[in-house]
Amino acid sequence: MERNAIKERALAEVARQAELLKGIAAELHANPETGLQEYAAAALLADTLERQGFVVERGLAGMATAFRATYGEGSPAIAILAEMDALPELGHACGHNIIGAAAVGAALALRHIFSPDAIRLVVFGTPAEEQGIGKVELIEQGAFKGIDFAMMVHPSARRTVTKFYLGLAKVRFTFSGKSAHAAAYPEEGINALDGVIQTFNAINALRQQLRQDVRVHGVITDGGVAPNIIPARSSCYFYVRAEDLTMLQQVKQQVISCAQGAALATGCTLSVDEERRLLAPFRVNRPFADLYAAQLAYLGLAEAQSPPDRGRGSSDIGNVSQVVPTIHPHVPMGDGIHIHTPGFAAAAGSQRGGEAVLEGARTMALTAIDLCLLEEWRRRITDDEGLN
Repeated sequence: MERNAIKERALAEVARQAELLKGIAAELHANPETGLQEYAAAALLADTLERQGFVVERGLAGMATAFRATYGEGSPAIAILAEMDALPELGHACGHNIIGAAAVGAALALRHIFSPDAIRLVVFGTPAEEQGIGKVELIEQGAFKGIDFAMMVHPSARRTVTKFYLGLAKVRFTFSGKSAHAAAYPEEGINALDGVIQTFNAINALRQQLRQDVRVHGVITDGGVAPNIIPARSSCYFYVRAEDLTMLQQVKQQVISCAQGAALATGCTLSVDEERRLLAPFRVNRPFADLYAAQLAYLGLAEAQSPPDRGRGSSDIGNVSQVVPTIHPHVPMGDGIHIHTPGFAAAAGSQRGGEAVLEGARTMALTAIDLCLLEEWRRRITDDEGLN
């Protein structure tokens, strides 16, 4: 069958399943679950795929809500990633209900087009993206071994093919001092809160010497209990971000040095707790991005003119991009909205959110079809060293 005819079959299949897919997104939106607690969401996505011929493994990589749904034993092996977690209080203010539903939609379309010997299609249920856990654990447990290409879509205000993401390291500091009455016997105390404050001051002084892409931001998580009691314990929590892992590690160590210096200056003892999971920067694969852009052109959809380094955050999709060619394009669901806001959560449950689900399902299905049919594109993508 001619390639465009196969694509039209895929688009027809997405249209046929449209109400199912929008219903999945709506159900996830109405019942938001936070990271590693996405029991109903994981069951809904996995059960839907299982009913339509996928073999499902649940409880992947020691996470109850992670799953792998597989169809076929052919080549290439294409992974579609289904995020599903929500934010505390804000619900689906990052639109993961859109991501999960679109992943299912693309997978179902491809399932009805390709025979089992023509593709290996894997849908990963990837929990706890907001905490930077799910994909990191899946990678560490070898879930992506044998995968040739990975993809997902993310809802946004704009339709974009490429967006840069920063690497992220997390570190907590706990200062221990000695309690005393702040008025009667201040000389008896060692102020742990001073250690925290001096850490912030030192980091603020450090910022002048930081590279433009570096971000350091933190909060005080324990500042004492009463103004007239010198705090014996105080703590703070920092995120360090950079666009490459070498700089990320360097700045993280500088931040730790700031805390160590603050402990020395105040006479406190310091405990440093480094989160073992680093989120890697996103490695951009230009040929893969170009292949996705070709599907937008096929559908007559215009990409927004938005710089890829605008509004950069961090995500565990960066870790996936470091081990397998990956795309992470954005599908639009409303102008002027920004992630992690009530307005974004509302859009994710709106008619525009449903349209974003269908666009993501279409574009990923079409991209996967070209991956299967066009050997030259597969070679170009595999040979690309990428950015970062």
